[in-house]
Amino acid sequence: MARIASVEIFLVDLLPKVVRTDAVQSFERQETPIVRITDSDGAVGVGYSYTIGTGGSAVARLLDEHLAPMLPGREAGDVEGLWRELMYRVHATTVGALTSIALAAIDTALWDLRARRAGLPLHRLAGGAKDRIPLYTTEGGWLHLPTEALVEGALQARADGFHGAKLKVGRPHVAEDVARIAAVREAVGDDWDIMVDANQGFSVPEAIRRARAFEPLDIAWLEEPIHADDVHAHRRLSASTAVPIAVGESLYSLSQFKDYLQSDACSVVQVDVGRIGGITPWLKVAHMAEAYNVPVCPHFLMEIHVALCCAVPNSRWLEYIPQLDLITQSGMRIEDGHGVPSQAPGLGIDWDWAGIERLARHRSRHG
Repeated sequence: MARIASVEIFLVDLLPKVVRTDAVQSFERQETPIVRITDSDGAVGVGYSYTIGTGGSAVARLLDEHLAPMLPGREAGDVEGLWRELMYRVHATTVGALTSIALAAIDTALWDLRARRAGLPLHRLAGGAKDRIPLYTTEGGWLHLPTEALVEGALQARADGFHGAKLKVGRPHVAEDVARIAAVREAVGDDWDIMVDANQGFSVPEAIRRARAFEPLDIAWLEEPIHADDVHAHRRLSASTAVPIAVGESLYSLSQFKDYLQSDACSVVQVDVGRIGGITPWLKVAHMAEAYNVPVCPHFLMEIHVALCCAVPNSRWLEYIPQLDLITQSGMRIEDGHGVPSQAPGLGIDWDWAGIERLARHRSRHG
């Protein structure tokens, strides 16, 4: 392996294609920190992460002032060692979202570089467990949409080959949520999966109430029903219902997932590579979940999660939310409702550098 010669940082804003709302927020834009690492042999690795509208400039500053300057001259293949050294460099701000998002952009770039130099696609380098992963879509299930639109979106998703759809819940009264889910269930039938997502919008008593109301509708999981850092509350909820409880998109460290798994507080792990700090800790969470016989169904970032899902044996679903179209030249491959990872060396993302240069609101170079 060669030493790192330079590190470039870009920050690009990507607007969503459709209005996205949930119980607590709207998705304004995807602030996308992109890191491009070049080694002394000229090989290049590219990584990225995201925010959903705020904090992107803080991530860029963290990268510029504290993390990227540490990389030039270092051995690019020492991915684990570099991750730990970078994490301890900003230890005073961990565990935290901004720190994990910044680390993720660097770590995914290092894995991309490692895979490119090895001549292997990421899903094979990281494990090679499978060659495809079933897709469910979230794009037709936003909370502001009327019931008729939810039904229409679900029927179209089924016709398009998706194996399930996610609906946002958190309407003022439980009866509204039940009616919306029931309408979709009646339309799509019993042999198609419906996931629901509360985005941390419920108290514990309300989460228990709604989970019990959802049980007859045979949902695949209830996602983030309560504030994400309350393990005890999720354990209470999990013990009170037959509905699988999903958590993970708002967790930022390996130890947080450990606490959930040890406490029997979740049934589905939704670890997000952009929020956990990169591929290095993502794989650790996935393997730890496997030891507990818990499936991995990652949140968002389908363009990179398709490879990671195919790297590990306990992945179950990939969430379909396209978001990189403005800065890539080709999209994720889909066959028969499955995401199929690229066979090209690296992450398998076909970046459009002209588009990135045009849309970047921040750019810097180190080394």
